[in-house]
Amino acid sequence: MNLALSDIETKEIIPGFHGKMIHSKTMTLAFWEVEKGATVPEHSHINEQIMHVLEGDFEFKVAGVTKIYRPGELAIIPCNIPHSGKALTPCKLMDIFSPVREEYK
Repeated sequence: MNLALSDIETKEIIPGFHGKMIHSKTMTLAFWEVEKGATVPEHSHINEQIMHVLEGDFEFKVAGVTKIYRPGELAIIPCNIPHSGKALTPCKLMDIFSPVREEYK
């Protein structure tokens, strides 16, 4: 299967988080364009997650520890660990989830 990001519909999952989702049998890949100041409230889920900052500065809190992530930096979030975030600048992020984030379909 061949895909282009330009062919994938953008969904605003959380206010200010505009994502393009790609689903395989066992994982979800999300490309986000995030508005400056947009926040994702603290939450947890059964999915393991890897967050990669492509552009911008993103404040991310994982298991009570807050760090500012910049382009090229990654965060690994184990399943069921509380996390939250805020875009300090306009950001482009990539998330990988396993298993599939069914609610993003």
